[in-house]
Amino acid sequence: MLHRLGAGWGNLLYWIPNRSRHTTQRNLQSCFPDKTTSELAVLTRSSLQSTACTALEMGKSWLVPLADTLALVRETEGTEAFEKAIATGHGVILLAPHLSNWEVFGFYVSNKLPTVFLYQPPKLPALDNLLKQTRSRGGIKLAPTNRQGVAQLLKSLYQGELVGVLPDQVPVDGGGLFAPFFGQQALTMTLVGKLLARKKVPVFCGFAERLPRGEGFRVIILEADAQIYSDDLQESVQGLNRAVEACVLRALPQYQWEYKRFRRQPDGSKFYS
Repeated sequence: MLHRLGAGWGNLLYWIPNRSRHTTQRNLQSCFPDKTTSELAVLTRSSLQSTACTALEMGKSWLVPLADTLALVRETEGTEAFEKAIATGHGVILLAPHLSNWEVFGFYVSNKLPTVFLYQPPKLPALDNLLKQTRSRGGIKLAPTNRQGVAQLLKSLYQGELVGVLPDQVPVDGGGLFAPFFGQQALTMTLVGKLLARKKVPVFCGFAERLPRGEGFRVIILEADAQIYSDDLQESVQGLNRAVEACVLRALPQYQWEYKRFRRQPDGSKFYS
């Protein structure tokens, strides 16, 4: 039922002029210039429908019992290498891009594991409290995007815990370098490269792919691009973006294309009108 509502909501977003449609179209046209106009139209519509589904699913993933949320995961792929790395007890970094339902993904991978996730505190205190309460059900600790939060992440790595990072947010001034993302220059966080400079740990990237007809989710975890481990910070952020790209290509319409990923440009120009 939520997905039916999401499909209808996405259709409205597609047909009625709005910021989400404009940004989605701009991003897709720029990142996939080889696609035809009809292909881009189909992808834009599917992306907006997926975004609507994600929004509607959040309430369920937050408010129902945790066991019910975990039961939504019907299939897994690539989890063996991830679980083996976790079992060493030396710490693991997990990249969780804005792809499909990242809340379900976070609950699943952190279940019964000491975990800390970096997050951007919402401006609304009530929403911030809700996020803290719901995510803590699975034992997830939240580290804010500031120096204190980064110190918390590093401490967790030294303690052999799982550290989760949303790698595709535009970082604040001084916190990123420009690197290609689907052929476009995107200001990309340097945090992961800096953490790896302090402690070399395995890095994975994953998401919970939405299955058709409301059948639940498939959790997919891929080993990150090898370049992410480079001691050169510029090369490391390039590897981070390639790791995210590999996941996005597995479920292209389910990525959050309405996010203004390219709003910061190297020459200071405006990417979005």
